[in-house]
Amino acid sequence: MPKPVLLVIAHGSRDPRHAATVHALVRQVRARRPGVRVETGFLEFNLPSVSGKLESLAAEGVRDVVALPLLLTRAFHAKADIPSVLSEAPARLRIRQAEVLGPSPLLTAALERRLYEAGLSPADKSSTGVVLAAAGSTDPGAIAVIAEIAREWRRTGWCAVRPAFASAAASLPRTEDVVRSLRALGCARVVVAPYFLAPGRLPDRVARGAGEADLVAPVLGAAPEVARVVLARYDAAAAVSALAAVGA
Repeated sequence: MPKPVLLVIAHGSRDPRHAATVHALVRQVRARRPGVRVETGFLEFNLPSVSGKLESLAAEGVRDVVALPLLLTRAFHAKADIPSVLSEAPARLRIRQAEVLGPSPLLTAALERRLYEAGLSPADKSSTGVVLAAAGSTDPGAIAVIAEIAREWRRTGWCAVRPAFASAAASLPRTEDVVRSLRALGCARVVVAPYFLAPGRLPDRVARGAGEADLVAPVLGAAPEVARVVLARYDAAAAVSALAAVGA
């Protein structure tokens, strides 16, 4: 039986850096798994659209698709937007929605990779406070996930790790708030680790709020650890699809 097509679903953005980063990540995924067809669709702003890509796959005769949300938390897009688009796909397609990418120890490793690439040394770890800067959400579950990632990451030897949010309720801490709090805590240096897959408006907002930090890392982008998570989520969904086909 042919392997399901992997359809990576990205949000899309007017910022051209977003799509360029998504395509770079998809190239990494293809290189790691040459036996799997990997396609890309965007929810908005960029082409191809998710619906358009599904139509073209169906027209080619594709039967099985794993739709993978290129998202770090399971919030509105994963719970509502993507299922809504997938529900309107051509009837001949058997589609299974994979889990979102986060949380994963591999993503934490990618965050550290970006910090070290930006100039931090592993020897600095115990004296460095990290701002884990995420997008924010109205979904309390998504906020709780970010807070838990920060707690777990702190246990690996950092002076402190605290979450911040670029777009969220006024009651949640912003990047600049957390930078100041880590200074007050006594961390010798303060760095910002953006928990974003691609550049855009919100990562830019994080960078502006990080003015007093010693270092701001790049977004996760096409880090090899991210590509590994994408494939792990694909494998899990494809395995379920195979079991369902056997039982049909």
